[in-house]
Amino acid sequence: MNHPGPLSGVRVVDLTAMVMGPYCTQIMADMGADVVKIEPPAGDNTRYISVGPEPGMGGVFVNVNRGKRSVVLDLRSDEGRATLRELIVDADVFIHSMRATAIADLGFGYDEVAALNPSIVYTNCYGYGRGGPDSNLTAYDDTIQAECGLPSAQEQLTGEAGYVGTIIADKVAGMTALYATMMALFHRERTGEGQEVEVAMFETMAAFMLVEHANGAMFTPPLGPAVYPRVVAPNRKPYRTEDGQISALVYNDKQWAAFVDAVKPAWAGEHFATLEQRARRIDEVYQLLGDTFRERTTQEWLDLLRSRDIPAAPVRTLDELFDNPHLEEVGFFEKVDSPYGAVRYPGPPTWFSRTPGHISGPAPRLGAHTDEIVDALRVAAEPCSRQPHLDDA
Repeated sequence: MNHPGPLSGVRVVDLTAMVMGPYCTQIMADMGADVVKIEPPAGDNTRYISVGPEPGMGGVFVNVNRGKRSVVLDLRSDEGRATLRELIVDADVFIHSMRATAIADLGFGYDEVAALNPSIVYTNCYGYGRGGPDSNLTAYDDTIQAECGLPSAQEQLTGEAGYVGTIIADKVAGMTALYATMMALFHRERTGEGQEVEVAMFETMAAFMLVEHANGAMFTPPLGPAVYPRVVAPNRKPYRTEDGQISALVYNDKQWAAFVDAVKPAWAGEHFATLEQRARRIDEVYQLLGDTFRERTTQEWLDLLRSRDIPAAPVRTLDELFDNPHLEEVGFFEKVDSPYGAVRYPGPPTWFSRTPGHISGPAPRLGAHTDEIVDALRVAAEPCSRQPHLDDA
């Protein structure tokens, strides 16, 4: 299942479930790592939460677990724990998404795993970091969105608190777990030292939200509230056109001057000439632009704006991504055959000149590789048969 991606030869023992951890290890698998997914007898819950070609192969699971090998182990049993310990010995990465107390109770905390394999990179995927009072709380994407202020920001934008239409906390935390694990692997390559890594969804999303929203609140004393006004302006939304909708950002001074020269709106006077002036009245600017965009068709606006290097795009549906000409031309989708039918996967969004990643296989059925991997462990554990010595001849 390996291929010559940048992580070819890396073995990952994956005890994650749902989306945060599996998304992290899915990217590792796409990049050539051998990801051994450890599942309980009932399987990862994500197998059952969306439509799929057969029971236990829901679409969300099939996407974030592609290219992995599934091994069913009952870690409440001595046999299951013994098999996991054998897998750890030769692994490069151990990653889990259990609570700290749960993984410790099973006997697979960092100290126990490092005793088996001192050079291993051990990644914890948590809801809340272990150092705080909320460390044992159950966390899901919705609750973390709420904790990090995202619905509050949406309320400023739309007038009503709400989640965004994607599981952003799971995915951002999964990518954070990926880069943190890769940094630890890079350190190990330079020094030989393994280490423990912790990635928490709440801390990750707090950092994510505060990239721009920290703003004036960062300073002592504060110079303003924690908010970046442009992105929560109520009129920041796709513009209605004569026949549809369009997204456009007439942002910097060069783009603004080009827009005003081409369209000549009566309201675009000197009081809007600079970015600083527009930033102070950004919601009014969005409202005026919104009125102007109603005067032409979507295609007319796209032609005009793009000819002047002003960012603009039609408002597409998610289904339209599967027929997007640009994505088709760059080979974004990869068709993979599987025992449950062909799957058209959204492929890796990165490109490497020497070690390209790609989807090395479909998501596995529950326990599809248990026998294969356990048998290989048994063969490896057998004492070598005695070879004849020269003196015996």
